[in-house]
Amino acid sequence: METETILSVRDLDVKFTLRGQVLHAIRGISLDVHRGESLAIVGESGSGKSVFTKTFMGLLDSNGSVTAGEIRYNGQDLAGYTTDQQWRTIRGREIAMVMQDPMTSLNPLKTIGDQIEEAIVLHQGLKGAEAHAQVLKVLEEVGIDQPERRSKQYPHEFSGGMRQRVVIAIAVACRPKILICDEPTTALDVTIQAQILQLIKDLQKKYDLTTIYITHDLGVVANVADRIAVMYAGDIVEIGTCEEVFYDPKHPYTWALLSSLPQLGVKGEELYSIKGTPPNLFLEVKGDAFAPRNPHALKIDFVERPPYFEVSPTHKARTWLLDPRAPKVEPPEHIKHLREQGVNRHV
Repeated sequence: METETILSVRDLDVKFTLRGQVLHAIRGISLDVHRGESLAIVGESGSGKSVFTKTFMGLLDSNGSVTAGEIRYNGQDLAGYTTDQQWRTIRGREIAMVMQDPMTSLNPLKTIGDQIEEAIVLHQGLKGAEAHAQVLKVLEEVGIDQPERRSKQYPHEFSGGMRQRVVIAIAVACRPKILICDEPTTALDVTIQAQILQLIKDLQKKYDLTTIYITHDLGVVANVADRIAVMYAGDIVEIGTCEEVFYDPKHPYTWALLSSLPQLGVKGEELYSIKGTPPNLFLEVKGDAFAPRNPHALKIDFVERPPYFEVSPTHKARTWLLDPRAPKVEPPEHIKHLREQGVNRHV
């Protein structure tokens, strides 16, 4: 895998102010994104996945801001960008995002062709017949038949899967270097999900894209990711290659997420679910944020935040269980089963 770093995040903090209170949404994250890779960021709803990636494009809500750290891209620190003019050099042109709900991403009053053409005019500098020809080309690339006829239609005339293809077309028409896919298959049925994921894979190869997937579905991740970053309560608690995180996970939260996969359920037995709820990020988090929900928590977990322990050059986890002094704790049966069976990456 190519290891040239295209985006480097260091000690990033993001806070939101809400009715006089401060919510600490991202708590000191560091992450390198490698050129050409597929990185998946996984975790429960509210773990900070979308907020984290929105900082790469200056898309935080007005009550949110980066309060510490840096986001290095092309020699620039994006964390220091404050104006729309600065962000316009990045949004779409360098980093594009496919939002999770295509119906709210598209303008219901504009034709599909006009919406794609807008991106082409703005980012590729084409106009008139040239821009229109490019619209038809992009529609074909994302698998939409009869592009000339379809380009004149409106979003409500498309199915959910087709709308998602249009949103992907708009993102790709900008010719970005990094494509962020925020839950790109959430509202789609399983067969369409597979098609959309394959489409993104094909476009990644064709345009040499670096892709970042945001998802809570580890089953989806197994098919598309080179590396997986597991997020919990505004922090990356484990990161490694797809195989490392699936077959040799080290953080109890990753164990819990994998155990929750419906595919690992046993007929007649209750599906595993993670007990408790994530911490309130309006309050200071002490120790390991997952400790109150972790049946294997040590006393130190409630007192001191664990550092990262390196499992391999590509795999690290933020858990005291990896400390040489910690008692040996075996992963749950589900995880052992995954490892022993060597389940293929289609889980």
